[in-house]
Amino acid sequence: MQKKIVIHPGDTASFRNLTDYCVGTGRVDLALHKEYQDQLAAVQKECHFRHVRGHGLFSDQAGIWQEWGPPWAEREQWFCFTYLDRIIDAWLENGLEPFLELGFMPEKLSSSPQTLFYWKAHTVPPKDPEEWCRLLRETLKHLVHRYGRERVESWPCEVWNEPNLPGFWEHADKAKYLELYRVSVQAVREVLPGMKVGGPAICGGEGSQQWIADFLSFCRDEKLPVDFVTRHAYLGQAPERKSRYMYHKMNDPEVLIAEMQESRNIIDSFPEYRGIPMYITEFNTSYNPFCPIHDTNRNAVTCAALLSRLGDVADGYSYWTFGDVFEEQGIPNRPFHGGFGMMANGLIPKPTLWAFSFFANLRGECVLRDEHAVIVRREDGGYEAVLWNLCKEGQEEPLELSLAFPVDGDAAVLIDRVDGETCNPLACWHRMGEPADLTGEQLEFLRAAGQPARSVLEPERTTDGAVVSLVLAPDALLRLRVLPAEKSSDPGYDYSWYCG
Repeated sequence: MQKKIVIHPGDTASFRNLTDYCVGTGRVDLALHKEYQDQLAAVQKECHFRHVRGHGLFSDQAGIWQEWGPPWAEREQWFCFTYLDRIIDAWLENGLEPFLELGFMPEKLSSSPQTLFYWKAHTVPPKDPEEWCRLLRETLKHLVHRYGRERVESWPCEVWNEPNLPGFWEHADKAKYLELYRVSVQAVREVLPGMKVGGPAICGGEGSQQWIADFLSFCRDEKLPVDFVTRHAYLGQAPERKSRYMYHKMNDPEVLIAEMQESRNIIDSFPEYRGIPMYITEFNTSYNPFCPIHDTNRNAVTCAALLSRLGDVADGYSYWTFGDVFEEQGIPNRPFHGGFGMMANGLIPKPTLWAFSFFANLRGECVLRDEHAVIVRREDGGYEAVLWNLCKEGQEEPLELSLAFPVDGDAAVLIDRVDGETCNPLACWHRMGEPADLTGEQLEFLRAAGQPARSVLEPERTTDGAVVSLVLAPDALLRLRVLPAEKSSDPGYDYSWYCG
């Protein structure tokens, strides 16, 4: 496929870039692991996310709800915030403010024995709603004491996670979820009247849009605060399993965007809620943490296509997740296992990291956006672009691009290339024999193999401007910068003497 793009001085295009708004994590107490903190720091160095959202704030692993007592005596109950403080401190040290998710239920507050995941999250209503509310109030009071009212009040607060799925909320009981929302939002507002609270944090599937409509109807009729609406977005179609791994065909990004637009339309159909924020608090290709697409270049270009358009339908979006320290279906025993993260265990960057890095650092006035590119005019007069070649299955072919920029004077074109040959640590690991336990030498090699290939081009001068010709392989992702390159050689220094 061949394509020509010519940028003119007055060109403008619509593009709302919220890539850095939020990123997901596994259950929050994983922040106590050194590998987790190292991965988070590495991702933040590239992407500069502003919020982080994860499960298990009130699960037993975080240890807030504590009880003690022998079997023959009445048990004592208290709150312990030791781990919570360490978790939030680790996030704040990395420049991240929490996007609080209120869940899951402490075992001693659970109304039934249902659990989910390897780590046994209690995904049920409270047996005593007042005790649940006390837990919320005391936790918020502690956070205010430690971090300050103004700061804590600025953290978005989401009630539960995916209550439309029976695994995440017993029987997917909508009436009980709505009652949980009622008591939770009231408890939050008792402590922090200005804190923004929302839900219902639904995942897609049959009836999911109706959940949004019923949630808003309930809040309207009961006169309950709702400051934003949340939902999740995944592209995977019906899966095929091979052992513990899951494989999907993927919907086109347009299908997901249309689904999100339908949710936006439902919200705006309520006069009371027209225009309130909608946050996609989880999105990815597959919804399974053992799906090999997550480790691939295909995942990166799919995310690029989504990042170019999600701002059209949402006020924030959060990739699930930043790293592979993640245990919903057990502890991963190999560096590549299809984990959600942008960073494989061992601090090996996956191609998807660079999709987020390129978009998070794309700043300026948008001059073009289409199915292969977003291009902006930088404040320094140069241009920057993210380019990708996402092909339909069975229609994989290179994309030959010619891009012309209206740049006066000498210019240099800086290229960061991510494709199957230049930035594909998964393929390198496969050729190594897919070792479960990496030697130090192998690990260092894979970390380097996960870096984009960098080059500098000199554009051709034509009547269209400074022209750059590129070939993008299938599933290739590029960052391109066109920068002024005024000659400033030291007199007598002759590059051509050795380099020709």
